[in-house]
Amino acid sequence: MPFFIVLFSCKHKQEDIPVSKKICISDTMAAIVKIDSAQWSNMSDELKLSGEVNFDDRKLTRVFAFSSGQVLNVNVSVGDKVNKGQVLAVIKSADIAGNYSDLATAGNDLAIAKKQMDNEESLFKNGIASEREYMQAKESYQHALTTQNKIRDQIAINGSGKTSANGTYVLTAPQPGYIIEKKINQGAFIRSDANDNLFTIGDISDVWVWANVYETDIAKVKTGYDAAITTLAYPDKIFNGKVDEVYNVLDPVTKVMRIKIKLLNSDQSLKPEMFANIAITNPQGEKAISIPKEAVLPDGGKNYVVIYHSNCDLKVQEVQLLKTIGDRTFIKSGLKQGDKILCNNQVLFYRALTEL
Repeated sequence: MPFFIVLFSCKHKQEDIPVSKKICISDTMAAIVKIDSAQWSNMSDELKLSGEVNFDDRKLTRVFAFSSGQVLNVNVSVGDKVNKGQVLAVIKSADIAGNYSDLATAGNDLAIAKKQMDNEESLFKNGIASEREYMQAKESYQHALTTQNKIRDQIAINGSGKTSANGTYVLTAPQPGYIIEKKINQGAFIRSDANDNLFTIGDISDVWVWANVYETDIAKVKTGYDAAITTLAYPDKIFNGKVDEVYNVLDPVTKVMRIKIKLLNSDQSLKPEMFANIAITNPQGEKAISIPKEAVLPDGGKNYVVIYHSNCDLKVQEVQLLKTIGDRTFIKSGLKQGDKILCNNQVLFYRALTEL
């Protein structure tokens, strides 16, 4: 079955303006032809920037050692994905062992103080001991109890309950994410005065994209503007976000202003340190007629569209272009609002309509 029927005209095509002939869209072609309308819309300005994907600082967690000791095991490496509560490392600590020894001693002292207090209470009630002796025994018991609770609290803080009496404690992941920093290895020693973190965990369920804006373009960027991001890793995929924050301070050396774009990253395809191309759309531009950019057919230094009136009433129309922003092309002349145009496979009809 033919795709369309051509009824040839006796007239010849003019040199500059194509002569329309009667071309019909067959039922077969109708299934694969897309028709859209020219629309009166905001001619948004677009600013092209380059930037870098990075972690959301609010979802970065640094893991520190609870006390000094020797690293027995390290269970993760940089780049590993971890779940909340997953064991990162096991550390043997003399301080932790000392805490448990102190706890045992405090428990013995408490038992002795409790027994002495009970004896003094019995003697006091029977008139054998004085009230002062009973109160002293009671005070000694309270002191022993406070000491024991203090040591227990210290053990709980130094390991959040993940310590053992043999002096080992484990470091666990406080949140899900990826290991982006690891500063210890098996067998290493952690000094008591060490104040550096051992691991850093980052969650990339959403990420930030940082971009630099030159002084001449500052007026084109505001908080809330739409941003379309592409990366070298996914050149055909567009990640849509919004300008989350504009830092109204210029770098004194480079004379650029930084902006931050927040992106949802549920599939975790965006990775920190990726290079990003950013298109910021300013929705406050002038209005003009726009059509899908794929509807425009360049030919011989000019641009054309195929106007649709009905399946057997098609016309080639030259158009003057203003600019293309995203997936829309803005028209200076040649179309009016509501004109219907072919947006795909229109080159077949264009060739038939302009053929001698």
